[in-house]
Amino acid sequence: MIKVMPIFGTRPEAIKLAPVIRELNKNNDFETAVCVTAQHREMLDQVLDIFKIKPDYDLDIMKPGQNLSEVTSRVISGLQEVFEQSKPDIILVQGDTTTVFAASLAAFYNNIKVGHVEAGLRTNDKKNPFPEEINRRLTSVLADIHFCPTEKSKQSLEVEGYKHNIYVTGNTVIDALFWALEIIEQNKNEEILKIKSWLDKKIGDNEIILITAHRRESFGEPFENICNAMKEIAIKYKNIHLVYPVHLNPNVRKPVYEILQSQENIHLIEPLSYLPFVWLMNRSYLILTDSGGVQEEAPSLGKPVLVMRETTERPEGVEKGTSVLVGRHKDVIIKTVSDFIENKEYYKNTSKISNPYGDGKASEKIVNNLHSYFNKVVNE
Repeated sequence: MIKVMPIFGTRPEAIKLAPVIRELNKNNDFETAVCVTAQHREMLDQVLDIFKIKPDYDLDIMKPGQNLSEVTSRVISGLQEVFEQSKPDIILVQGDTTTVFAASLAAFYNNIKVGHVEAGLRTNDKKNPFPEEINRRLTSVLADIHFCPTEKSKQSLEVEGYKHNIYVTGNTVIDALFWALEIIEQNKNEEILKIKSWLDKKIGDNEIILITAHRRESFGEPFENICNAMKEIAIKYKNIHLVYPVHLNPNVRKPVYEILQSQENIHLIEPLSYLPFVWLMNRSYLILTDSGGVQEEAPSLGKPVLVMRETTERPEGVEKGTSVLVGRHKDVIIKTVSDFIENKEYYKNTSKISNPYGDGKASEKIVNNLHSYFNKVVNE
C-alpha cells in the first residue's frame, strides 16, 4: 500500500487537488491521508464542503495579517508532527503557493518524496508573479515527480536540467471544472439561485463582462489603471454590465470602490464561492482577470480571456488564441475589450478554440503515473 498525502492550504489548491483525491480514493493500491494548512481558512473550507473532502490533518495556521515568513515557518513546524505520525511515502502539492514550497521543504527534511502537480510553469521573472514564481522554482528543486499540465511546461523543466520523472498530464483544474458543472446541474445551490435572481433584476438579458483582479504586484498605479479602464468601458458600452467580485484585500477594495462604485452598469459584489463563480463564468460574455486558474478554466466554457498581467506562466492560451495578454495598460485593455464587443466574428472564432490546458482526465493520468513510478522504484 502506497501512502499518499495531498497537502494544500488555499482555495485554488483545493479545487485542483480535489479530483486527484477522488481518483486516489478509487484505487486500492493507495492509502490517502489529506492534510490542509488552512493558509486561507474560509475560502478553503468552502471547497472542502463542495467536494466533500474531510481532512485527516488540519494545521489551521491562518492568522490575521500573517506574512509569508510566518506562513512558511508555521507550515514547516506543523508538518513535522504530522509526518512523524502518518509517515507518508509521498506528499502531493499543487501549484505555487507558500504552502506548496514549505510543505515540499518539510517533506525533504523528513526524507519523504514530493510529487508536484502543475509543475514547470515559468515567467522567468522572479518578482512577477510574487512570490509564486520563486515558490514553484524552489518546489521543482525539491520534487521527485513532476506532473506538468502541458508540453511547454515540461520543456521549461528540461531546459533547467530536470531529466527524470516528468509527466505531461493536462491541468486538473479542468477535471474540477467539469465536476463542478455536474454538481451545479444536479443541485439547486442557494448562492447560485441568489445571484441568478439578482442578475435577472439588475441586468436581465444584457451581456456581462466578469472581472477578477487582486494580484499584489499590481497594487498602486497599475491597479488604478485597471480600474480606470473598467470605468471607461462601462461608459462606452452602457448596455453591457461589468460584474466584479471584489477581493477582500484593502489594496484592492480602496481603489475599486473609489473609482468604480458610482458607475451604474458596474456591479461590485462580495467574493463568490467556487460553484457560483463557475456559474457566473459560464453566464459571462467575456472575462478580464489576473488569475491563473481562470485562464485555464475559461476556454472550456468558450469564454475569451483578457489577462491583466505583464507576463503569464500560462502562455499556451495566448499562443493558441483563447486569451490575450493586455497587461495593466488602460488603453490596451479598452481597445481589446472593444474588439471583442464590436467584432462578433473575432469573438466567435476565439470562443470556439479548444482548451490547451487539458481534457478533464489529468487526475486519472497523475494517479496512473504515480502507480508506475512506485512500481519502478520497487523493481529497482
